[in-house]
Amino acid sequence: MNRKIRAFTLIELMVVILILAILAALIVPNVLGRTGQAKVSKATADLATLSNAIDQFRLDCDRYPTTQEGLDALLNAPSGATGWRGPYLKQAIPNDPWGAPYQYSCPGPGGGGYQVESYGGDGQPGGTGDNADLVNGSET
Repeated sequence: MNRKIRAFTLIELMVVILILAILAALIVPNVLGRTGQAKVSKATADLATLSNAIDQFRLDCDRYPTTQEGLDALLNAPSGATGWRGPYLKQAIPNDPWGAPYQYSCPGPGGGGYQVESYGGDGQPGGTGDNADLVNGSET
């Protein structure tokens, strides 16, 4: 019985590996470079969602949640909040894309309204690039 064994040659395998390496070298930097942008976009979307929920809380309760009540007031009725019709979010309050909780303050820095922010990649106030603060809020 004479069988003919078919297999790839070493040269064919090396050509395929080389082609895959070239494709990886072209694609991977483009994908890795966008993770920072994706995190900023996610944080911006989260801040807009939280701000909308806070504004809805204000419409129902005629006030913003206090700093002490925090964002939890969007999920659980705070004591003394008349008119609360929540929960105002469909899911639990997310952390920012860097794993830290969003910061909430009322009144905001201008003395009115509220402010919700993410401290960015470094988790500290201030910074630039991926470490820049992302802020959303109301000054009314």
